[in-house]
This record gives sequence, C-alpha cells and structure tokens, in this order.
Amino acid sequence: MRVISYNLRKHRAAGELTALVERHDPDVLCLQEGDTSDLPGEIAGLVLADATKGNRLGLALYYREHTFRADEVRTIALKRSLHDIVLKPAEERLLGVRLHDIDAGRAIVVASFHGAPLTALNSLRRHQIRTALDQLANLGPGLPVLMVGDYNYPVFKERLGERIREQGYALTLSDARTYTRYKFFRGHYDFATSVGFDIDDVQTLPQGSSDHLPILVTASPRPGA
Repeated sequence: MRVISYNLRKHRAAGELTALVERHDPDVLCLQEGDTSDLPGEIAGLVLADATKGNRLGLALYYREHTFRADEVRTIALKRSLHDIVLKPAEERLLGVRLHDIDAGRAIVVASFHGAPLTALNSLRRHQIRTALDQLANLGPGLPVLMVGDYNYPVFKERLGERIREQGYALTLSDARTYTRYKFFRGHYDFATSVGFDIDDVQTLPQGSSDHLPILVTASPRPGA
C-alpha cells in the first residue's frame, strides 16, 4: 500500500492535493493543518474517512474506497503543550482509522498524527507519540499499525527511535529532509511509525507551497501480523 502524508501549512497547499494524488496514486492520504471546514469529501478517487472537528486547522484521512472499507474512526486529543493551552490551535492531534482490506480480507490501522510545535519540549512530544500508539493499539488490538505525520521532532531522533522500539514499534525517516522554511530548523520532521508492516520505502516528494514536503510511504502488512 502507498500512503502520503502532507502538512498543508495552514491549508495553503490544499489546492495541490488533486494533482498530488493523481501523480502518485496513493491508497491513503493523511493531512495535517488542513481547514477541515473546506476539505472536500473526495479527492481524485479517495474518499474522506473523517476530519478533526475541535479545531479549524486539523487532521484528515482519505482512503481508496474500492480497496478499503473504513470500519471505525477515532479522533483523539493528546497532552497539550503551553502553545495549545494559550492559543488553543489544536487538541485533537491524532486521527486513526481501522481499514478493512477488501481483497485481502484483513484489517489494518492507519493514522494521521501532528506533534506539538517546536515551542514544546521533546519530552512532551514523546508523551504524545507514546499515547498515540497506545490509542491506535486499542483501535485495532493485534493489527498492523502505520502512523504518519508531522512529528515536529528535528533533533535527537535517534533517542526517539530507541523509545519507540522499546514500545514495540519502528521509526522510519524519509530519504531527504521534509522541512525547509527556516535554515536553523531544516531537517526531517515527517516520519512513519509502524508495527506489523514491512516499510519498503519512505520518499520525500517535491516541494509545493507548504513549508513541509509531502512524504510517500510504501509498506506491506506482514503475513500473520
């Protein structure tokens, strides 16, 4: 399966989505910082599973309807940063969907995640990631899980990878940096975290009007996972 994750930079890159889907033919599209009141119900053959509703700029997940059936959707609020408490931009930082693969006759869990902004400590983002993975495990006990998104974690990623492995998951970076707006903060921000999947490739796609570059994850659920 092919999954694209894209931070739209306050919805600025929303107009690119149809061309992006047509060019790369993903099975799932995960969005961050989208204007959820302005997102369409379908994008180039992908249908909207759900979008967060607690904040205007939030998360959304689209899937290919003739390949999958959405059995359950959850939007989940994670521990808030000071930025969230003062400015209240977002509390729902996780959107998970349990998808049933129609042809394979099996279920998987896919999620769009957006970590707290850089004003927060890495420890808070680690708490958010840990909680998000626990919540996704509850959404599909024993199922393969793939969580993609903007982790806002530019430094000390090796330590993050260790923490995630301790939880039984794998952290996979893309083949090139995904954030370019500020020279000091350039780097890998958009990752894939998984269990029960073989990650074949995580490719950074060409930049559009967002300060984040989209990533394309190619992954296969492991037999018997």
